[in-house]
Amino acid sequence: MPDKETIDKAKRDKRRGKSPSTQAGEFVRAEIDKIRRGEHGARSAKQAIAIGLSEARPAGVDLPPPAPGQTTARTRKSATYAYAAGHGRRKRKPSRKRSRAVLRALKREPRRAASHRALSRQARGAAKRRSAASRSSAAQKAARTKGAAGRTAAARKAARSRARQRSR
Repeated sequence: MPDKETIDKAKRDKRRGKSPSTQAGEFVRAEIDKIRRGEHGARSAKQAIAIGLSEARPAGVDLPPPAPGQTTARTRKSATYAYAAGHGRRKRKPSRKRSRAVLRALKREPRRAASHRALSRQARGAAKRRSAASRSSAAQKAARTKGAAGRTAAARKAARSRARQRSR
């Protein structure tokens, strides 16, 4: 179960009119922190992200289940139940036995799934699956919503990154 602080951050994002995926990002971030602290592990960065999203749905984030063909039927069914639970339907308590079994299984998994390297590989792989136009429009939107100070900071960071790449 996500902690109160994470739920509050997601609610604040919702009040600010941010997208459901941004709200769910708070749960993903909390999950990665849990793995880094050693509370449990994950088989891959993708699994760590999926756990975060599956916690966001029952907490009330408007994140619809994946479309058919994107994941297995089992995952979609689980996401559908979680979404329903977060939207006032399905009031059953989660099974203690099942929750404990899941946690025990996750404790056996490695912690490297939340490393900077693993998350970077996951993000780059996800970006490669998107079209150039999609990536470009996302970058333009980010620049528009960043504000002057944010753009300046981003430009400085980019210049530092370029300098570091040239010095290698």
